[in-house]
Amino acid sequence: MSQYLDAAQFRAEFPALTDTVHLASCSQGALSSRLAYSMQEIGFSMRDRGAPWSLWMAEVEWARERFARLIGASPHEVAILSCASEAAFQAASSLDWSDRPGIVTNDLEFPSIAHVWLAQARRGARVRVAADTGENVEAEAYANVIDESVNLVSIPLVTYRNGARLPVEEVVRLAHESGARVFVDAYQATGVMPVNVRELGCDYLTSGSLKYLLGLPGIAFLYARDGLVHQRDPELTGWFGRTNPFAFDPRLLDFPDDARRFETGTPPIPSAYAANAGFDLIERVDLNAVQTHVSALVEELAERLAAAGERVASPAGFLGPQVAIEDADPNALAERLAERRIVTAPRGNLLRLSLHYYNDRSDINAVVEAISACRKA
Repeated sequence: MSQYLDAAQFRAEFPALTDTVHLASCSQGALSSRLAYSMQEIGFSMRDRGAPWSLWMAEVEWARERFARLIGASPHEVAILSCASEAAFQAASSLDWSDRPGIVTNDLEFPSIAHVWLAQARRGARVRVAADTGENVEAEAYANVIDESVNLVSIPLVTYRNGARLPVEEVVRLAHESGARVFVDAYQATGVMPVNVRELGCDYLTSGSLKYLLGLPGIAFLYARDGLVHQRDPELTGWFGRTNPFAFDPRLLDFPDDARRFETGTPPIPSAYAANAGFDLIERVDLNAVQTHVSALVEELAERLAAAGERVASPAGFLGPQVAIEDADPNALAERLAERRIVTAPRGNLLRLSLHYYNDRSDINAVVEAISACRKA
């Protein structure tokens, strides 16, 4: 008997899916029984023990350890933060732009990350954008703009726009050959495909709990590779960014050598409970099987939508967990689908249909038929 849950067993952990088609994991994962229970659990801890900080801190450390294990890192390489924007800012603010001012990004970057890079111009950074090649980015686009003046290269592992899996490993090699560091946004990948920072070779990686990791907003993780030489101390800090937070010394500003140097104030306790509820499920599946299952559904959905006349914006062979279709008013289309209890995620001119291990062919049938009905209405 396998130690892992199969797709049907995994789906059973999400009771709401009995009457709802959830195709918005790229925005917020579906509600599991474990997540609902975790919110009751923290409430009970407050009712029963008032302010059990030792219990709460253990929950935070447990989330750190589990995320580290998920991406093939060590716990001391992971910082607990609030969101991907904060993670990007902490990485950027620890870099010195005076000698190497270049930052390289691309137009498929999530704005939350890209805006942090643009804001570094106030400190002397200069942002370069890898040439836009439509709905995908090839490594060659990065090769054309990376040189020895570049300090940081940023690339999402999977783009939020259409689920395309970008050539991170090749970009890491190009960046390191020029002496640049690499920041990877893995928010749209962790939980639905294997992610290993040693294999990627990146210097920084961020992800969070609310999407495919099946938690809630409010907690994110920043991996900072062991051995990185910190060019400067991060600008944003707080008592958890100290070597010994519980020394309570208001006159001492010291920074740990490890990833905890990027932490700030009191960590997000409720979101840590939610993150661990998600890890409870993610640790019970084989992520290779998850990726195979999701990829098959994505391929079928893309083919059926294209056959129905929809403009599929996800490139062929994209390997990510979502299909995006172009629409004149994706928000209106999403609302009409929601009336049929089909949850989707509009962004810009695209309607994103994202899939997890809990989705199956009945969900594909439902959304293809519903979109067709909406077009005819």
